[in-house]
Amino acid sequence: MTEARQPDHPINSLFVDRWSPRAFTGEPIAKPMLLSLLEAARWAPSAYNAQPWRFIYAQRETLSWEPIFATLVEFNQGWAQHAAALVVIVSARQAVFPGQTDAAPNAWHSFDAGAAWASIAFQATLAGWSAHGMAGFDADRLRKAAGIPDTYALETVLAIGKQGDKALLAEGLRAREMPNGRLPLTQLAAEGRFTFSE
Repeated sequence: MTEARQPDHPINSLFVDRWSPRAFTGEPIAKPMLLSLLEAARWAPSAYNAQPWRFIYAQRETLSWEPIFATLVEFNQGWAQHAAALVVIVSARQAVFPGQTDAAPNAWHSFDAGAAWASIAFQATLAGWSAHGMAGFDADRLRKAAGIPDTYALETVLAIGKQGDKALLAEGLRAREMPNGRLPLTQLAAEGRFTFSE
């Protein structure tokens, strides 16, 4: 744990040990291990148990890898090329809610998909792997490459791998390759009323 990763209140070390490195060793991930990470996400909390998340995965050096990898922005391709797997997380914009027969807009689909991403990240940490979520991808190309219907929102692409030496990264990224801190809880939590500066 680094100085930037000291909690303000007692929590399990998992929450400060997890971070998002970019340096990966290139070690392959066995499919059962990758599916174990996705299994953790399957059990994430979900509004009305709608489970809107869907996962499209590709292990490096398989036919599934290149179509997804090619949609990443050049910056992310530069480091994610050494990841063991990529996972696209999408979420269904609609759900059939309890007592209903027709699908209706689900205002919580992205919120729930975020819980699934966190579950993957924590399970990866517990298993000795790392996960890094990316926003830098071409959404239109990704939707086409992975055959994702418009009824699903594109949430993120994850790079999963074994953490490697930061010397593997381009020079400009090496200084950033460390766990970062968080704002103090006093700036994030208020009792009873919104008292935060905008």
